[in-house]
Amino acid sequence: MLNPERVITRVQCTEAGLANLSDALAQAAEAGIDRPAPEIVDRALMDRFLKGAVHQGIALEIKPLEAPDIDDLGREAELRADAGQRSVVVVLDQVTDPHNIGAILRSAAAFGALAVIVTDRNTPEVTGVMAKAASGAVEHVALTRVKNLARALESLGELGFRRIGLAEEGETTLAEAMQGDRVALVLGAEGDGLRHLTRETCDALARLPTQGPVGSLNVSNAAAIALYEAARG
Repeated sequence: MLNPERVITRVQCTEAGLANLSDALAQAAEAGIDRPAPEIVDRALMDRFLKGAVHQGIALEIKPLEAPDIDDLGREAELRADAGQRSVVVVLDQVTDPHNIGAILRSAAAFGALAVIVTDRNTPEVTGVMAKAASGAVEHVALTRVKNLARALESLGELGFRRIGLAEEGETTLAEAMQGDRVALVLGAEGDGLRHLTRETCDALARLPTQGPVGSLNVSNAAAIALYEAARG
């Protein structure tokens, strides 16, 4: 509601939802952000319209945000380098669960990542499920879609990003692999992991130093730890 880049074409809410939305609408108006007047609807009607999704009495009809391409990310990295900041992007190889992608977007926003890069073909669109898992991060972190992941990784390498693939058999720990002021963290789907060509395109394969009977993490948890490590140095 408060992102001036987000185009909202319709707002529907219940009476209770309107009460929760009123502060955000007032802040948007004060900031000069044009928003449509809310339409009050019955909760049962909203439940049917949203097909059982958890909605807290508010539904927005929106247009997708324009996502930056790889070259845009390179230009943003230059600006951050001038300010003495590290630039981090997350690259997802065949991660398709919207809950996981949403959680990764949330962590990316929390640790200041430039973008989450995904393949256009297999990645779901930003739906209510993904947006809820992201807890507002879809308004702050770009979801950049590419047709060919290996080519995107090659382009990131040409722009100076150190491409670190997370794999249990990595020859080094993530902390040891974290070098330079531009880092691309590459994570694969649970079970399958990184594809062969993705591995070959990475500069290093790194592991998280897990201990105990469970040797691997959910991809969104692994992404959160990797982003924290990147933000530390």
